[in-house]
Amino acid sequence: MNPDNNHQQLADWLAAVAEERDKIAFTGLFKFFAPKIQRIAHQQFSSEAQAHEVVQETMSNVWRKAHLYSPQKGAPTTWVYTIMRNVSFDMLRKIKSKKEDNLSEDIWPLVEAESAETDVYADHLQQNQILAHLDKLPENQKQVVKGFYFLEMSQEQLAQHLNLPLGTVKSRLRLALAKLKQQLSDQQVGEHDD
Repeated sequence: MNPDNNHQQLADWLAAVAEERDKIAFTGLFKFFAPKIQRIAHQQFSSEAQAHEVVQETMSNVWRKAHLYSPQKGAPTTWVYTIMRNVSFDMLRKIKSKKEDNLSEDIWPLVEAESAETDVYADHLQQNQILAHLDKLPENQKQVVKGFYFLEMSQEQLAQHLNLPLGTVKSRLRLALAKLKQQLSDQQVGEHDD
């Protein structure tokens, strides 16, 4: 099949899906695009499941939005790959924001467990270690962490107190937590190596 015939066939299938909700035409589109999307998505995402999700989400968008395709505006492949790119971006954004949400949950149980031990044993060594890690942070991040976790101010209160936009406070906190988490895990690895 030469590329021009190929494009014509794909455009015909898209038209059939748009106008008649033609499942046979959609099957043709799926067989043509799914392996290609799977291969591209596999390069972007580490897991098979995520790549598969990109295929499913892209093709269900093709089914729902086929009526938006216009042959005058470009090739069917360009249109479908644009949908795939948007699906991929959305997924990457979700993955990124999920990681950021989990950051604080990952680190503060470690910090709180160490703080609890200090209270029980009246041993300030653990607390001092956390404070030592805090001291390695840039000043602007240190202020935010101390305010949020040790002075128990809300992010909104901190933003007012430091005269900063709320988004800046949130991003500084996120960066600081990522660094602290790294320092604490490096320290634990170092202790196991001794």
